[in-house]
Amino acid sequence: LNGVSFTLEKGETLGIVGESGCGKTTLGRCIMGLHLPTQGRVMIKGKPITSKGRRFRKQLALDLQMIFQDPFDSLDARQTVRQILAEKYEIHGRSTGDMNAELVRLLAQVGLPPDALDKFPHEFSGGQRQRIGIARAISLEPSLVICDEPVSALDVSVQSTILNLLLDLQQAMGLSFLFISHDLSVVRHVADRIAVMYLGRIVEMAGAEQIYSSA
Repeated sequence: LNGVSFTLEKGETLGIVGESGCGKTTLGRCIMGLHLPTQGRVMIKGKPITSKGRRFRKQLALDLQMIFQDPFDSLDARQTVRQILAEKYEIHGRSTGDMNAELVRLLAQVGLPPDALDKFPHEFSGGQRQRIGIARAISLEPSLVICDEPVSALDVSVQSTILNLLLDLQQAMGLSFLFISHDLSVVRHVADRIAVMYLGRIVEMAGAEQIYSSA
């Protein structure tokens, strides 16, 4: 990636749009620390993301989380929802005295009932699976959530409910979103600003309405 430079404020949503292959997902993975940029640096809370060490990655996960495009492939089909959600708490030593109550609270935040905990991913619709993915992403109360095409695999009738859920969570938790999508109309619904990428570069950045009116 060359020519990519931006800042993201607390509680802000920056939409990243562009055609397939322009570098949107690569950008998200660089921010997550899954890829290291060949030039420049990525910083969160003033600290550079420069290491792939296990301790660093564990600490980074407290601030950065990702919601993936396919809500089925991103969930372990062999685990129940309880196991999927509890795993992050266990890895980071955040287990509470009443883990069941904590997981029920987490499910309520994304609009799922308590009995979802003991079901497997295949027992849910696509929209419900994405709610589980969102619950997993917000469980550690991160600062930034990277949303990589989070509604493109869902029916159009479900997309708006997931987008509204993300907006509600953002307002309640003060989350920042980097929202990656090929669909400008979807990004317009959630983004404060939009960056347009082409061949690994940001070629335009402006307020969502300004970008939309000139599209």
